[in-house]
Amino acid sequence: MEYTPRYAQPFTLNQAIQLDIPVIIEEIARLQNSLQHLRETQELLGQYIAENPEEQDAEIEKAFKENETVIGSQEERVGMLRMALSEKGVNPGSHYAVSPSNGILAERDIVQRSTGPVTGNQTNEVAAESDDDGGVHL
Repeated sequence: MEYTPRYAQPFTLNQAIQLDIPVIIEEIARLQNSLQHLRETQELLGQYIAENPEEQDAEIEKAFKENETVIGSQEERVGMLRMALSEKGVNPGSHYAVSPSNGILAERDIVQRSTGPVTGNQTNEVAAESDDDGGVHL
């Protein structure tokens, strides 16, 4: 499956497809949490900018613009991960889905289709490491 992202991403769609389902779901939840905090920050920054038009703070305006890019990139990454789930045969409306409002798993016991219940000893075929922001690094 081919997909050309609009933003630079730390992985390709094909690499995401190689990840185990629980890893994909966990990363979606992490990104949704990050997006929630970014949006809250954007709201505060936007209010400050609107309420203080005479105090044009270049740093605040720069942070606001940078956050817009980060939000777009993370939303795209969530979309890629959802495409990966779909490619693995996981219906976004199924019990594997992540609640879009809070990132909480829709079912507590995630079972991987091909190998049965997920165990703590399972590893990915694709080496996934946490980088500084806690995300999946391929």
